[in-house]
Amino acid sequence: MTESLNSFGAKKTLEVGDKTYEYFDINEVEGLSKLPYSLKVLAENLLRHEDGKNVTADHIKALANWDPEAEPDTEIQFTPARVLMQDFTGVPCVVDLATMREAVTNLGGTPDQVNPLNPAEMVIDHSVIAEAFGSPEALDKNVEIEYERNEERYQFLRWGAENFSNFRVVPPGTGIVHQVNIEYLARVIFDNEGLAYPDTCIGTDSHTTMENGLGILGWGVGGIEAEAAMLGQPVSMLIPKVVGFKLTGEIPTGVTATDVVLTITDMLREHGVVQKFVEFYGNGVKSVPLANRATIGNMSPEFGSTSAIFPIDEETVKYLELTGRPKEQIERVEAYAKAQGMWLEQDAEEAKYSEYLELDLSTVKPSIAGPKRPQDRILVEDAKAQFRKDLHNYAEGDVVTEENTPEARRMTAESGEVSGEHDDITGGLNAAREGHGETAAIDPVGRQSSPITVESRSGGEFTLDHGMVGVAAITSCTNTSNPSVMVGAGLIARKAAAKGLKSKPWVKTTMAPGSQVVDGYYKRADLWKDLEAMGFYLAGFGCTTCIGNSGPLPDEVSDAINEADLAATAVLSGNRNFEGRINPDIKMNYLASPIMVIAYAIAGTMDFDFDTQPLGQDQDGNDVFLKDIWPTPEEIEETIQSAISREMYEADYADVFKGDEQWQNLNVPEGETFQWDEDSTYVRKAPFFEDMGLEPEKIEDVKGARVLVKLGDSVTTDHISPASAIKPGTPAANYLDENGVSRPNYNSYGSRRGNHEIMVRGTFGNIRLRNELVDVAGGYTRDFTQEGAPQEFIYDAAQNYAKENTPLVVLAGAEYGTGSSRDWAAKGTHLLGVKAVIAESYERIHRSNLIGMGVAPLQFKDGDSHESLGLDGTETFDITGLDGFNDGHPKEVHVTATKEDGSTVEFDVNVRIDTPGEAEYYRNGGILQFVLRGMVNA
Repeated sequence: MTESLNSFGAKKTLEVGDKTYEYFDINEVEGLSKLPYSLKVLAENLLRHEDGKNVTADHIKALANWDPEAEPDTEIQFTPARVLMQDFTGVPCVVDLATMREAVTNLGGTPDQVNPLNPAEMVIDHSVIAEAFGSPEALDKNVEIEYERNEERYQFLRWGAENFSNFRVVPPGTGIVHQVNIEYLARVIFDNEGLAYPDTCIGTDSHTTMENGLGILGWGVGGIEAEAAMLGQPVSMLIPKVVGFKLTGEIPTGVTATDVVLTITDMLREHGVVQKFVEFYGNGVKSVPLANRATIGNMSPEFGSTSAIFPIDEETVKYLELTGRPKEQIERVEAYAKAQGMWLEQDAEEAKYSEYLELDLSTVKPSIAGPKRPQDRILVEDAKAQFRKDLHNYAEGDVVTEENTPEARRMTAESGEVSGEHDDITGGLNAAREGHGETAAIDPVGRQSSPITVESRSGGEFTLDHGMVGVAAITSCTNTSNPSVMVGAGLIARKAAAKGLKSKPWVKTTMAPGSQVVDGYYKRADLWKDLEAMGFYLAGFGCTTCIGNSGPLPDEVSDAINEADLAATAVLSGNRNFEGRINPDIKMNYLASPIMVIAYAIAGTMDFDFDTQPLGQDQDGNDVFLKDIWPTPEEIEETIQSAISREMYEADYADVFKGDEQWQNLNVPEGETFQWDEDSTYVRKAPFFEDMGLEPEKIEDVKGARVLVKLGDSVTTDHISPASAIKPGTPAANYLDENGVSRPNYNSYGSRRGNHEIMVRGTFGNIRLRNELVDVAGGYTRDFTQEGAPQEFIYDAAQNYAKENTPLVVLAGAEYGTGSSRDWAAKGTHLLGVKAVIAESYERIHRSNLIGMGVAPLQFKDGDSHESLGLDGTETFDITGLDGFNDGHPKEVHVTATKEDGSTVEFDVNVRIDTPGEAEYYRNGGILQFVLRGMVNA
């Protein structure tokens, strides 16, 4: 760490017990002590890294004089204390670092120049796929499949852990990265050889913000930016606006942390918080348990903010004690936070914020979100009606009313069977009266229908229709880190089992806890038998369904869905529900608490009203409603207190980096440079530094570009760089076929991110992508290199354009690049030959990633769009003014779109390269090229 100039005399000592720490006291600089908590953390960061170049006294003064109402215009350099990675996004980082070791040698340096300078930690959690489910063998089978498919990747990561300093890997089967982070990896306050400072952490997963619940400032970045940070490059940013979110009241009975976070997500997305910090304050914060704070922080990307942070207080300390942190660390956290004015006191004087929101927690109601965005909140009481309103966007079929109900929808008692043999989920008809001599009532409200009868592999039949729940998954760091909702899920399962209820036979039910601690308290509370009675067997410790690793549906269910073109649904306790993400057979995805996941598994359909429709009958024939099995807060809290202890955390994390026998027995390559296997389909040498010189090439204007894709609003990084299964017949699948990989071993795009040949072929390859140049969904475009511009795979068309040296552009609407921090969404765009994206607006991470790969993010002027300008995507584009980056920093460039008849549309666009640092990255062709040249020149 470079020694600070300390021009403000802020370096002091802090006595904690029998230990003395040095630290930089923000109270020594007038103005800093009045800042919001999050900006105090930034202030300390600047004081500690003041070098007169990247961080100057003027930067510190600018923060001290922060105007809450001013538009951000002051660039600062933020240096995170550590970097956090998961394996999907982390493997490409390690591939790039390994490639840089060769590149730096070629430019005259040495391999050991390429090492993380600050702690970099990876948790392997995104590779387990929930293929096996619903049986005691599910976990072992999925682990076996995971190692079979990912052995090359895991060998590579073991090599990285053994050859890069400051790099550690948490092996597979431990838990989800963000839960492992808050339960073990997070320091809160660092002790670096006697220097104390706040734990700040950026990560290669957008939900890194989960750590904000612990008072840790950090957020998700692209893997490209994370690599640069590992190599000592600070994160360039503007001093942000800070939105103060005041919490009052307490969460009412029957409302979960998931309901609270979906409500907050709805509020903040409507308010608009992109590129802003959100900070929670007020006396209501005290009533929010740490796990709930982490759940709220986790969803920061869903409402669009950079971070969503809670200050340090007594609840933080209680959580550190519970999770087994050493006494010295706990005492350091409290003493440091109080000394710096970073400790939240009751009735504390409120800081000034840029904008204000307030939520009375007592007003929150049970909610879900869907069918395609996390911010689309629906009250559970309105879920059935809203499903029917949304259905027409996803399904075709006859409108069903009481008068025209086909015989397939009538449930009779002729078979004498109880729920499971002849269940019909049409319109929420879940055989509520089955077995009691009655025909199920038909809701008179019309809705589309396309019923199909399926023979179950276990015997009997069931009828499926639009709205059927194909996947019910308890997964993702959002909720599985929260004991209140996880214990609640176990207790509702217990009560449902006692009433004789079961999940519907067509529902794929999976349980993937966020850490092994969950398995421990389920065992101690004896809840596994109840969850398993509902079909929720342990499938793995990892992200699974939320990242798209839901695994295939049973053949008979999948075949029926596709034959009848059903709008099937998934219900998951995750944070992402974008189109095409969860499962290729599922069209509509809903986020819900783990408790509601089990409720919907029992209901079997999204077309269901929990207030008026019974989930089934008990052994005496009495109707059972959701309210009859809902666990009380007292029951949940009593179970938590009896089943969770500090000793469980200490035991589970005692050897967290050791791994199981399979991990330890991996054959690990040797040498400080990696020996690439040319036959590998998982790990390939990155192509980004080929033919790279010590000096960057000149930036040129774009001439004669063609439109590769033309897109609407809210295109996500899932659409651009899918992480889901690789579909047969696509360019990526064809590549695997050519390399001798059998179809069952295609694995997912996410697991193959270490191979650029796969990823570039999958870019813009999501099955739900809507490219307005063609009439079909998926990874297709028009190829203007061929006569008549026929429909072609996007990858194949891009290759044809490359042969003719034709540059490419992307046209897009608002919120381009929403969602996960996927560096391959930018890397793939670059490798396809795209020179610029022209969109109405960008999500923060993707905009940064495009710059990091040398792609210009251009933004239509307010009021302009490709629609308003009459651009249909058949034009050729000239972009002039980009060459101004060779000796300056242009804020606007001019675009001329020439139509096929020779007429032109001319317009100016804003250049969203916002800071001088970003401009430097763009000049160098990318951030890694900038860092690499800096290493050699130094």
